[in-house]
Amino acid sequence: MALVFDREFEPNYGRAVEVAPGVRRITAENPGPFTFHGTNTYIVGEGEVAVIDPGPDDPAHIAAILAATGGETISHILVTHTHSDHSPAARPLAGTTGAPVYAEGPHRAARPLEIGEINPLDASCEKDFMPDVKLADGDRIAGAGWTIEALATPGHTANHLVFAIEGAGMLFSGDHVMGWSTSIVAPPDGAMVDYMASLDLLLARDDSLYLSAHGAPIRDALDYVAGLKAHRLGREKAVLDRLAIGDEKIADMVRAIYEGLDARLFGAASLNVLAHLEDLVARGLVRTDGAAAIGGTYRLG
Repeated sequence: MALVFDREFEPNYGRAVEVAPGVRRITAENPGPFTFHGTNTYIVGEGEVAVIDPGPDDPAHIAAILAATGGETISHILVTHTHSDHSPAARPLAGTTGAPVYAEGPHRAARPLEIGEINPLDASCEKDFMPDVKLADGDRIAGAGWTIEALATPGHTANHLVFAIEGAGMLFSGDHVMGWSTSIVAPPDGAMVDYMASLDLLLARDDSLYLSAHGAPIRDALDYVAGLKAHRLGREKAVLDRLAIGDEKIADMVRAIYEGLDARLFGAASLNVLAHLEDLVARGLVRTDGAAAIGGTYRLG
C-alpha cells in the first residue's frame, strides 16, 4: 500500500471531542514542525476514566482535561513516552486527582553515548520523569468497563509504549505511528532496528483503528503500518544508493534524499539517516571511520 499522509485535522483546542465509542480527545495548543497541530490527550471510559498522554505542562491544557472530566474520576494516567510534549502534565494532573501515573519507566537512551557525543534531543525530553507504576510489555490495566494492554514499541524512544483496548480493535499509537507524518527515529534516544521490530509487532496484531498522539485517527491501520514499513525500507535503499554513488557524509545524503525539505527539519532528517546508518553498520553493510555519528564518514561495507 502506498503511504498517504492525512493532514486534514481540526484541533478544537480546549474542547473534548468524541473520536470513538468511549474515547474523547483533547488537543493541546502546542503546534510545531514535530507536533503538527498539537499533542492529543485521550480520555478513556465514562465516570471513572483513564487519561492517555496528558501532554505538556501547560496549565490551560491541564484545566481543559479537568473540565472535560468534571463530575468524573480520573483513576489512571498513562504515558506513551517521555518527550516533553507527552509526559510533563502527568505529575500536576496526578497531584490534583490522586491518580497514579503508569509508563514504561524514566527516560533513557537506546544506546550509550559515544565519547564526545552529545544528545541533540536532550532538551525535548523530561529527564526527571518517574512513573508511579512501571509497565512491561503485555501488562494490563483494568478500569471501569475497560481493560488496556501495554505493548512495548521502542524505536522512537527506548521507553515507548502503545496501549490497546481489549476487545475494541483500537490502539493508542503515541508517536510510533502517526497519520500526518512518519515518526522521527533519532539516535541515541531511538534506534531503527527497534523501530522496525516494533512495526512488525503491530503488523502481527489485528487492531483496525489507531488513535495517535498527533493528528487524526488512522483507519485501515494495518495497511498503513505496512506502508510505513515499506517507506522505511525505501529510505534504507535510498541511503545505500547514495553510498554507492559516492556520498560519504550524512548532510549530502539528506540533501539528495529529502528534496524540498523544510529547513527546520534538516536536523531531524539527518538523525533519521543516522539511525539507518547505525543499523546498516551493525549489519555489516556499511562501514564508518570509527563510531557512527552525524559528522562521520560512511562507505559501503
